[in-house]
Amino acid sequence: KVHRTDRQKEVVKAFQHAWKGYKKFAWGHDELHPISKSYSTWFDIGLTIVDSLDTILIMGLKDEYAEAREWVANKLTFNKHRDVNLFEITIRALGGLLSAYNITGDQVFLNQALSSIRIQNATLERSDKELGHRLLPAFSTPSGIPYSDINLGSGTAHGPSYGGDSSLSEVSTLQLEFRYLSYLTEDKKYKRLVDDIITKIQKLPKKDGLCPMYINTHTGQFTSGTITLGARGDSYYEYLLKQWLQTGKRETRFKEYYKEAINGVIEHLLKKSVPNQLTYVGEMHGSEFSPKMDHLVCFLAGNLALGAHNGLPANHLQVGKELAETCYQMYARMPTFLSPEIVYFNTNSRGIEDIIVKSNDAHNLLRPETVESLFILYRITRDSKYKEYGWKIFKAFERECRVDNGYSSLNSVKEHRSYRDKLESFFLAETLKYLFLLFSDDDDQGRNVEPVPLDQYVFNTEAHPLPIIQQF
Repeated sequence: KVHRTDRQKEVVKAFQHAWKGYKKFAWGHDELHPISKSYSTWFDIGLTIVDSLDTILIMGLKDEYAEAREWVANKLTFNKHRDVNLFEITIRALGGLLSAYNITGDQVFLNQALSSIRIQNATLERSDKELGHRLLPAFSTPSGIPYSDINLGSGTAHGPSYGGDSSLSEVSTLQLEFRYLSYLTEDKKYKRLVDDIITKIQKLPKKDGLCPMYINTHTGQFTSGTITLGARGDSYYEYLLKQWLQTGKRETRFKEYYKEAINGVIEHLLKKSVPNQLTYVGEMHGSEFSPKMDHLVCFLAGNLALGAHNGLPANHLQVGKELAETCYQMYARMPTFLSPEIVYFNTNSRGIEDIIVKSNDAHNLLRPETVESLFILYRITRDSKYKEYGWKIFKAFERECRVDNGYSSLNSVKEHRSYRDKLESFFLAETLKYLFLLFSDDDDQGRNVEPVPLDQYVFNTEAHPLPIIQQF
């Protein structure tokens, strides 16, 4: 039985509303289109179900859990000829199944996690009930840097369909999941494969710990001059810290890599806007600085706070607080009180608006990064303003994105009800989960109730909590 505060009850109602629409119009398919009452197929693995398992468990939703478990046990299969993105299926499907197994101990989730990585063919003699081995051919490259995409049925791996190389985040955001898989199976090959990627990256030339956003799978060399903590770069930095934490702080090389990278961020990317001195993290395009910041970068506020909480420099917490304030302003200054996907910060001394939004960047995908950081900052500082910020953001989602059969992303945060007609699975897996956790409260004895305590778990980049491993 899960104790719920009044605000948590409202978040649960939001989840159940979205789940009801998904169940009615998209059950067993990847993502709901709530306005057209249809669905989209991406990986064809019932992605919303798999991605939502641990949210359902953390919220204590028994009926939804029973129907989700039944579908996973009897309907979910990875034995199909379909190209998937290695990074996305790892963080969403493998991460979701491993987290559900950790919470419940139910073997059906571990079996399906193994099924997602193992490939069935005559020579390997592996059963379909064993995702990990299915994904392993992606690592068979001349450099050991994995391909971005793989066919689940044939095991054929390749680069992205648009051509070019793997992105930094794609190859460096597999590590928490594969390491935990090695722990559960007592098979170190999964850990070895992903550890080798980080070792190779660390041998490459970088700008004070900062990495370009693309890497070639054949040469193992960086191929882009763009440095970003937004799309295609973000979770590399996130996972450096979290790998150190996941290993019980024993593998200290990850801490050193992370500290070097954050020093690089502070030195090269951290700036203040004009006129109100909002702290933001920009990008480097070659030698040129750009005041562009993706909403995705808002994960960094929480990551910095989490690192400081675990003994890293105290100034990390201060930067995290300032960055969280900026991310909140990205919501508060919009007509809908929802953040755009990308903003630019004013650097002109004569400018009057700190935040600039271009029309092509004004969409909102129901992303979690700001509420994720608000949750972590509240846990660490106990400053109630983070709860208030989160509540205002939640009410904006309710006001602007709720439709009859779920929630819809928006075409523009500058217009009301500009629906894109898509419910991303991460709204259930991440955004609502972090909001639910943010609104946990003190018990009758004044002790803070902490579902998923931060000293026992690390969240993967899809908000799936995985346990800290004290003994590997």
